[in-house]
Amino acid sequence: MARIILFNKPYGVLSQFTPEAGHASLKDYIDQPGFYPAGRLDADSEGLLILTDDGGLQHRLADPRHKQPKTYWVQVEGLPDEAALARLRAGVDLGDFITRPAEARVIDEPAGLWPRDPPVRFRKNVPTAWLSLTLTEGKNRQVRRMTARVGYPTLRLIRAAMGDWQVMDLPPGVWRMETVAGIAAPRLAGATFRRHGR
Repeated sequence: MARIILFNKPYGVLSQFTPEAGHASLKDYIDQPGFYPAGRLDADSEGLLILTDDGGLQHRLADPRHKQPKTYWVQVEGLPDEAALARLRAGVDLGDFITRPAEARVIDEPAGLWPRDPPVRFRKNVPTAWLSLTLTEGKNRQVRRMTARVGYPTLRLIRAAMGDWQVMDLPPGVWRMETVAGIAAPRLAGATFRRHGR
């Protein structure tokens, strides 16, 4: 039975156990040997990072061919209009590739959202908005590039969910271990979960 760790990665933390100058790493938060990240989040992104001790599961979670849906909460500069949302939904030409169609909608600021440390720097006279974006791929800095290309730069980026796993019951820097049974690629259909406290 595979085990996973659900971790709410804080801003500024690397998605790796090897430290680098100026950044904390997973080693500063997770003391469980044999676990490796299934995918990654940039240092300046926050939210759900999944680690596992099972190589096959790691591959299925991280490999874009399995189209594991990932939902992000994105605070952007400006107030996106329907035309911008339609471009995000249809796929955005980023020059080196065209993104897959995504789910995109404006949302209220997520309830119970933790403050970021350090706080986001805002421009006094420019409004901001929150989007929910669900992707089935995750290329380098893709969400930031998508929102910038349609005219709304990302100020804060949080991965809220990956498949059925969500981050909101975990404070920043806190992790929880679960066991996973019945894995079926490509979307982990039929998986069952057993929690371990932390």
